[in-house]
Amino acid sequence: MGDVSAPDLISDLPQSIVESILTRLPIRDAVRTSILSSRWRYKWATLTQLLFDEKCVISSNDRCKVEDSLVKFITRTLFLHQGPIHKFQLTTSHLQCCPDIDQWLLFLSRNDIKELVLELGEGEWFRVPSCLFNCKKLTRLDLFRCEFDPPPSFKGFLCLKSLNLHQVLVSPEAIESLISSCPLLESLALSYFDSLALTIIAPNLKYLCLEGEFKDICLENTPLLVAMSVAMYMTDDIAEHFEQSSSCNFNRFLGSVPRLERLIGHIYFTKYLSIGDDLGRLPVTYVHLKVVELNQVSFEDMKEILVVLRLITNSPNLRELQISGSSNTLATIDAPDLDFWDDERPSDCTFKQLKLVKMTDMSGVPHEMEFIKFLLANSPVLEMMSISPCVYVMDGRLNMLIELLRFRRASAQAEILFIQD
Repeated sequence: MGDVSAPDLISDLPQSIVESILTRLPIRDAVRTSILSSRWRYKWATLTQLLFDEKCVISSNDRCKVEDSLVKFITRTLFLHQGPIHKFQLTTSHLQCCPDIDQWLLFLSRNDIKELVLELGEGEWFRVPSCLFNCKKLTRLDLFRCEFDPPPSFKGFLCLKSLNLHQVLVSPEAIESLISSCPLLESLALSYFDSLALTIIAPNLKYLCLEGEFKDICLENTPLLVAMSVAMYMTDDIAEHFEQSSSCNFNRFLGSVPRLERLIGHIYFTKYLSIGDDLGRLPVTYVHLKVVELNQVSFEDMKEILVVLRLITNSPNLRELQISGSSNTLATIDAPDLDFWDDERPSDCTFKQLKLVKMTDMSGVPHEMEFIKFLLANSPVLEMMSISPCVYVMDGRLNMLIELLRFRRASAQAEILFIQD
């Protein structure tokens, strides 16, 4: 019998399925499929997503050799590529200020690039070339450790929906202009900026992540925002700026976010919100807010406590609350001002949806205990409250537990879990 060749089922697959398979391979392996047969020689060359990292080339202790191999591989891949490139991602610690990146970006700007991710490592910062601002179809832009200076003629990325700037050298005016000139922007992440004062105008923004040294943040037009995470680092200059401020930071930051569903505040966030004149009655009720996580809340600062109370008592559908205390609360053990709770605690507040409360780094000081007492007494559907003492508190843990068990609970099924590490 003569040899009968088995049917080549993979090669006969529709191009869309072949591309889906190749996309799931590392780019190095996808290019290697060109040796399978003549029919496969250029199948990889029409991929619309190109993701490059150091795994594209053979590893070596010779940094220059790795750099040279990586540059040649990427350049050759782009040279042989056919058709549009919708996503280009470069993640490497080897290429910082490589002139070849400029040429790659120029090539991409002419090939309908929609998603661009440049994640470069330590070393000399890469200056973004002007051709990037000609990528009119960009929907996603992630830049790490770059210098970013839009030309005066730049009118914005009209299709951009996601912007992530991490350790990017750019003027505050340029950031504000960029954000406001991206009308479809839905997700914004800014991290590791120094002494930045920022006003955000983004009517379609839904997700916001901020991390860095911020002097001032104003959410001026963000009516669709549903989730945010904020971490603020404090320097002497920023602390001095806060002391001189009279504007109500709470209102400037949270006064125009009626659709907020999830709020995570890291270090110094509640401190920042407490700066300025008393906000009085809140301009908005957070009817959609279901999850609040506030870290390093100082229970020695009455204004920070007031921020927490104002926030949660104006969130009628709150379901989950997580709060971690600040170790500085140890300083308040001898001088509690408990009249504060008679003056500021709402008498008619009920958390009708609150089911889970997690309190961590608790010191057992009076203001913390009063806050826990307030929550237990006004949460009729509470299922679980877990409390973790601060590592510095050893002798007072038993007294803390005894006091907790004495508090009245509005929910008959509420369980108190006291966690001792």
